[in-house]
Amino acid sequence: MGADLRRDGLPGGPDTAGTQPGGGPRPAGTQPGAGPRPAGTPKTVGLVWGLLVLNTLGSAGAKTIVPLPRSLIQMATMGALVAAFALALAVNLRLRIRASAFLFLLTLLLVPSMISSVDLESGFGALFRCARLALFIGTLWLLSRWWDGGLTFARHHIRMYFAVLGSVAAGLVISPGAALPELYGGRLVGALWPLTPPQIGQYAAVIIGLTVLLVLGRRTDRVSAAVVIVPSLVLLALTHTRTATLGLLIGLVLAIGSLILTSAAARRFFSWTVLCATVAAVGFSSALQAWFLRGQTQENFSNLTGRAKVWDALLAAPRTASEQLFGTGLGDKSFGGLPIDNSWLAVYQEQGLTGAAIVAAIIVVLGGVALLRPPSLQRACAIFLISYCAIASYTEAGLGDASPYLLHLAVAASLLAAPAEATALPTPAVPVPRRRIPRWARKAEVN
Repeated sequence: MGADLRRDGLPGGPDTAGTQPGGGPRPAGTQPGAGPRPAGTPKTVGLVWGLLVLNTLGSAGAKTIVPLPRSLIQMATMGALVAAFALALAVNLRLRIRASAFLFLLTLLLVPSMISSVDLESGFGALFRCARLALFIGTLWLLSRWWDGGLTFARHHIRMYFAVLGSVAAGLVISPGAALPELYGGRLVGALWPLTPPQIGQYAAVIIGLTVLLVLGRRTDRVSAAVVIVPSLVLLALTHTRTATLGLLIGLVLAIGSLILTSAAARRFFSWTVLCATVAAVGFSSALQAWFLRGQTQENFSNLTGRAKVWDALLAAPRTASEQLFGTGLGDKSFGGLPIDNSWLAVYQEQGLTGAAIVAAIIVVLGGVALLRPPSLQRACAIFLISYCAIASYTEAGLGDASPYLLHLAVAASLLAAPAEATALPTPAVPVPRRRIPRWARKAEVN
């Protein structure tokens, strides 16, 4: 991403020269390094975040160029989670964590998950998924030590998912037929790693939105941003993913709207975006409508590609009082062999009304904290991620289990965290040299 994309504006850097870590002027006569200095984030943290991203890629999707056994993919993803936890523990041996309402609610979500899974109604796989979720949350707790309201984790998020999109682009170049199969209606899939069109669209939309906000906040240069945004937009268009596109547009509107009063760049970008969108809607209305419908009939579009039928059947299924409260146990987010494709109904199915209430509390708490924060780039990025996850939850599952959506919300939580108080370094006492008086200046003794 270049040197500019890595610039975090930490105290002592080019953004705060001549200031204290708190933002005020540095007292005269003090050295730049003499004041309080926050501890930097170890490079291992970025590796841990990349392993968490790998763990949440999943093992089901389109056929790849080189057939990969699902068992091998599952071993790789679970091995990545175990390695992430081990590395996070190694870099945080003293188990220093930060208080986080988001992580507390995620931990609380384990309760209905365990209660519903111990009955083994969903098989031993439910207990295995509970263990995976616990390990996932434990890794986030260990990383919370470095949640300081900075952009560090947002940058890690962009880099890791851009690498994933790089593998998708490589598969498209190597084998266009495998990357755009007829089975998926010519939509882009992962030809090197089994990724579905909604997954690719989600990753592209998230890093596009975050990178646009970094440009508006002058935390990266336009060339580095274009390297990320332009290819990601092409991949997003090839996936024909409506949810990701709407989430990107609405999320950016809300995020940029939070910056309009304090950022001239945000106001200019918003004005130009509205103008370009109006021209595109008038001049390319037929092409946009064809892209949006994806060749579907009006009836198929109205019932959300068959999702509504699955939702109606799920809600009409008989349940015991225990199943209503705690669900049937963590599963593969399906009902009757068909994907649920709705986070709220998937949580209701697997973790009951209790789990749905906890997930709703997570969204409400993060959104409330974001609204109470003063306008800033970090707040705008958090608003984008929270709003994107809330919009995508209608047609995508994942808010109740280890998934990219929980990673998006974890980044939002890190952006909204209060900066850690810097500990002042002890200043060594400097001995004051005694002033030597010359002989000629000494007074003569009087007898």
